Amino acid sequence: MSPFPARLRKATLTAHVTASLGWLGAVAAFLALAVAGLVSDAPQTVRSSYVAMELVGWFVIVPLAGASLVTGVVQSLGTVWGLLRHYWVIAKLLITVVATVVLLVHMQPVGHLADAAARAALADGELEGMRIQLIADAAAALVVLLAAASLSVFKPRGVTALGRRRQRDQTR
Repeated sequence: MSPFPARLRKATLTAHVTASLGWLGAVAAFLALAVAGLVSDAPQTVRSSYVAMELVGWFVIVPLAGASLVTGVVQSLGTVWGLLRHYWVIAKLLITVVATVVLLVHMQPVGHLADAAARAALADGELEGMRIQLIADAAAALVVLLAAASLSVFKPRGVTALGRRRQRDQTR
C-alpha cells in the first residue's frame, strides 16, 4: 500500500517527471548555445549565446534542478519504493544532489563568460578553454541526467537493510 492516495501520488509523479525532463531539455539547449558560442564566426551570435546561457542557467536549469530534487524526495516518500529502501532510489538521489551542487558551482564560469561577452565580442581564442569546458560540462550533465532517468525506468534490484526490515515487518 502506498503512503499517498493515488491522485496525490500521480500528481507528485507528474511534477517530478516534468521537472526532470525539463532539466534534461534545458541542459540540451544550454549545450546548443555553448556550441554556437564556440564555433560561430558572427560576433553577435557569440555574445548572445553566452548571455543567453547565463539566463537559461539561472532562470530555467537551476529552478528545474531544485524542483526535480524536491519532487523526487516527495515522490519517494509517497510510494512503496521509499527514500532509503532501494539502492536505485538512493543512487538517483545522490546523482541529483551532486548534479545540483555541481550545477551551482558551474554557474560561476557561465556568469564570467556572460559578463565578458556582454562587455565586448570575444575575440578568436579568448577564454577558449573555458568555452570548451562549458561544452564538456553540459555534455557530461546530459549523460548524468540520462543515467538518472534510466534508473527510474529499469529500477535495478537491490534492497537496503532498511528495505529488508520493512519487507519483513509487512509479511508479519
